Amino acid sequence: MATSQVETVTTGADKAKLFAAVAIVLASVAGFYVLGKQGPLIQWGALVLGLVLAVVMFLTSEHGRQFMGFSRDAWREVKKVVWPTRKETLQMTGYVFAFVVLMALFLWLTDKTLEWVLYDLVLGWRK
Repeated sequence: MATSQVETVTTGADKAKLFAAVAIVLASVAGFYVLGKQGPLIQWGALVLGLVLAVVMFLTSEHGRQFMGFSRDAWREVKKVVWPTRKETLQMTGYVFAFVVLMALFLWLTDKTLEWVLYDLVLGWRK
């Protein structure tokens, strides 16, 4: 069964909302630096208020609604995950460490064997 994706056309109002959200973010960051002499409370208040306003503006646009739908679907999928128990996690971590040690030994032995073959036997360079 094939499902078709329906793409919505972004309207001028949605584009204006996105532009306004970006403009509000830029204005709130600029205001943070401009209001530096007013004190940290006003400075941070302007920044936080501007960012909250920008987020609200973004979420009212079509892209914001799509993002919220995606977030809900992603959260629903995360709830379906069966997380490993502590015992399983420790066992798998132990397996990974053991494998890393074995691979390190194997690569070291391979390196030393090739070094011996090439430098001592083939080229005759003694250390």
